[in-house]
Amino acid sequence: MDVLLIGGVSGSGKSVALAAFEDSGYYTVNNLPVPLVMATADYLAGAGRERVALALDVRTGPGLPGLAEAMRALEARGWQARFLYLDASVEALVKRFSETRRRHPFSNDERTLTEAIEYERALLAAVRDLGIVFDTSELPAAGLRAWIKDFVSLDPSKLTLQIGSFGFKHGVPLDSDLVFDVRCLPNPHYEPALAPLSGRDPPVVRFLETIPEVERMYGDIYHFIASWLPDYARDNRNYLTVAIGCTGGRHRSVYLVERLARAFSPRYQVLVRHRDLAVPA
Repeated sequence: MDVLLIGGVSGSGKSVALAAFEDSGYYTVNNLPVPLVMATADYLAGAGRERVALALDVRTGPGLPGLAEAMRALEARGWQARFLYLDASVEALVKRFSETRRRHPFSNDERTLTEAIEYERALLAAVRDLGIVFDTSELPAAGLRAWIKDFVSLDPSKLTLQIGSFGFKHGVPLDSDLVFDVRCLPNPHYEPALAPLSGRDPPVVRFLETIPEVERMYGDIYHFIASWLPDYARDNRNYLTVAIGCTGGRHRSVYLVERLARAFSPRYQVLVRHRDLAVPA
């Protein structure tokens, strides 16, 4: 059985993710206390369920206590156990709670919304590194659903390389394991004909391919990742997120991500994410 545990800060998209997993064929359970994970998994296994997604309820205990033990117990049964941690910036979470007018589960008369967000983040800090972290700060619901669709198609027993572009002016992604800054490269944004395009468009590709510094940057990043990926795999990691950033996240970083994805796809499972292409320039 494939058991996917979903956690993360409130407002980060756990309900959207759970619905996307259900649409992808998973049997889903929401707001499940960690102490009930094993009993629920046993029951669903007996019912013949092979793919299960369980969204965990942080309110049942500070910091999801017992999560690591539950994952080890699942694996001891011979099941595949993964933990997906959804995160988002404070600014994004404040905006979401303000727009929906929902009450944060840890807000009270003594905590502001921002303080409640930081309080919950501190509670969850110990379990964040137990799983696959995904930053939804700049991601609309449709984007998260698309990412889930790609995610479930992967073989969980193999290392997955996620390569993403971003713009520094919108902040560094919270889920980054490795970050490369390519703002030193010539910027197509200052070419009037190229400014409205992206790094996936042929005119921008041709422009960047003529610049020796771009080729040198690509080679350095490629060789660094290629050199260290086997070590990450030997460390029993099943996910590595590489973030490449330029100023706006639309041209240079997008071009390099697309090129690197093509280079690594024959040997690794690769997910591509362009965080800021949908963000107004």
